[in-house]
Amino acid sequence: MTTVTEALAELRKEKKRKFAQSVDLIINFQKFDARKTAINTFVNIPNPTDKKICAFLSRRSKLVDTITKEDFEKYKDNKVMKTLAATYDSFIAVAPMMAPVATKFGRALGPSGKMPSPQAGIMPNDDDESIKKMIEKMKKVIRVRIKENSLKLNVGKENMDDAKLIGNIQAVIDSVIELLPNKKDNVKNILLKLTMTKPVGIDK
Repeated sequence: MTTVTEALAELRKEKKRKFAQSVDLIINFQKFDARKTAINTFVNIPNPTDKKICAFLSRRSKLVDTITKEDFEKYKDNKVMKTLAATYDSFIAVAPMMAPVATKFGRALGPSGKMPSPQAGIMPNDDDESIKKMIEKMKKVIRVRIKENSLKLNVGKENMDDAKLIGNIQAVIDSVIELLPNKKDNVKNILLKLTMTKPVGIDK
């Protein structure tokens, strides 16, 4: 096993790609039945990630890709819905839009954990200041949904400084361990990888 610093150094030696690869943290569990212990929450990270965000708003915004109530008609079939869910990392919504969004988009966004959530925060208004604050907040939280005995989370991009990546990685590891019934005893191993690389094991 290696430290996070050593693992990042090893991953950075791999063949460079034409895009900034995601840095993925994989935590495998043991002595833990994920089906019986529902864990679905958000953890805070110290450094923002480059998330692609879409907003359900009452009006179109220049600050973020927007879907208004009038746009709902564009999302009639499953293929379009799946494309929408795959295009964005996170979705936010103004409070009055939550119910119609759940009805229209719940099947597409729910399974991937991308539905706007009160746990992360709902905007009471969609003025520019509220939108800015929500975008900043979403870039510094990571959704943790433990449904099976392995968890994979995007903690940043390879073009981030090592110090910032390490801060995010350690924050997520510490938060996830605190969520487990038997803490570190429930962690089998922890791995780190880039989008196109094989994983490297790191210390618990």
